[in-house]
Amino acid sequence: MTLDRRQVLAVTLLPLAAAPRAQATPESLQAAITAYAGGAEIRDGRVAIEIAELVENGNAVPLAVQVAGVAAGQLRRVAVFTSHNPQPEVAVFHFSPRFAGRARVDTRIRLATSQRVLALATLADGSVWRAQADVLVTLAACVEG
Repeated sequence: MTLDRRQVLAVTLLPLAAAPRAQATPESLQAAITAYAGGAEIRDGRVAIEIAELVENGNAVPLAVQVAGVAAGQLRRVAVFTSHNPQPEVAVFHFSPRFAGRARVDTRIRLATSQRVLALATLADGSVWRAQADVLVTLAACVEG
C-alpha cells in the first residue's frame, strides 16, 4: 500500500492538531503562588505591571514589573505568574540586600493564550505585594505538540 502526500500529512499532523494544550489549572496557579509567598499574606499595591493589554504575538511579550516605595536593599524577590501557560511560574528574580538600583525588572515572556499575568514582590520585612493585568493575545505561543 502506498500513501500519497496528503494521506501522510493527515496521519502525522492530525494527532498534533487534536492534542489538547497543556496549561496551568487554577489549582496549580494557586499552589505556585502559595509556595512563593511562604504563608505570608498577599496584599494588593506597591507593585505595578507594565504590559500591553493587546498583544499580537505571544512569543516575546515585553513586561516590566516595578515596586514602589521600596528603600535601597529592601526588595528581595519579584515573581511572575500566568494563569494559562503550561507552567504557572514564569520567572523569579532575586535581589541582593546590597542592591541599590531601581526596584524594577524588564524582560520578555511567552504567553500561551489570552490570560492574566500576576507579579508578586517580597520585601525584606517578609511582606508580599501583588499586581495583575489581563492580556489579550491574538497569536498564541507555548503550543506543545
